Amino acid sequence: MYSQLSPHRAQRVDLPGRYGTIAALRAPAVGDDALRTTALLVPGYTGSKEDFAPMIDPIADAGFEVLAIDLPGQQDSAGPDDEALYRPGPLGSVLAELIEKIVADGRKVLLLGHSYGGLVARAAVFAGAPITGLTLMSSGPSEMPAGERRTVLEVGEHVLAEQGVEGTQKLNELRSAQNPAYVALPQELKDFYRTRFLASPAAALLGMANGLRYEPDQVAKLARALRSSGIPALVVCGDADDAWSPAAQRDMAERLDADFAVLPGVMHSPNTEAPHELIATLLPTWRAWLSS
Repeated sequence: MYSQLSPHRAQRVDLPGRYGTIAALRAPAVGDDALRTTALLVPGYTGSKEDFAPMIDPIADAGFEVLAIDLPGQQDSAGPDDEALYRPGPLGSVLAELIEKIVADGRKVLLLGHSYGGLVARAAVFAGAPITGLTLMSSGPSEMPAGERRTVLEVGEHVLAEQGVEGTQKLNELRSAQNPAYVALPQELKDFYRTRFLASPAAALLGMANGLRYEPDQVAKLARALRSSGIPALVVCGDADDAWSPAAQRDMAERLDADFAVLPGVMHSPNTEAPHELIATLLPTWRAWLSS
């Protein structure tokens, strides 16, 4: 079983950010780092750098430096008190600043955003982030559509306002106890999920949830930005994604003139559900971008 607790060779590092430290897992490229390229991995809502644990070593073994981060307000990264600053636009500006620092060290950056991290990644492009390629993974063209995941966000908003982060976590645990897949998880992983959620300030949870609920369709704007900058893109998702449908993500890829890949039998988190199949999709595409 792959999870946030999967072993890897990355070291925890602290990076400079607008609101304080941006926590990250960094793994150097195996070999002489001839590619001079960093794969920058951005997690989704309630996620963290650990979401990419199963991917770190395979990407590093392929010759890429890996940098998996917590967004501001996630896990070990400091964040502001204003929930509006957790929407994709403001977080995208923070991400763009980080990318500029990486590029200033003479490296190229391949940016991958998962779910809400995909909305933040495209906002980083709007903010002028100097990337070499963009991967949107299990992310959508606009706000999260109606469905169970959106309902959880809407219920969570009221619980957060009335009972705070701890009260919301208790509700999460009650709901999860009805899910056989969650019940079967190792206790160590359940403890990790609990600790991670409680580390998030209410402003971050509310702000990102509002981003997921109200983000407009900006695919045409992103297509123009990618085209004018010559940045290639890839959209990848599971064929059973229960957040944004595979059909919606395929349409987004077509509008972006981006590559599109679907992973069979995978839901919303290919990074932990099928990391090797995901890597087999990412690496050839990334190498082709670098050689073009």
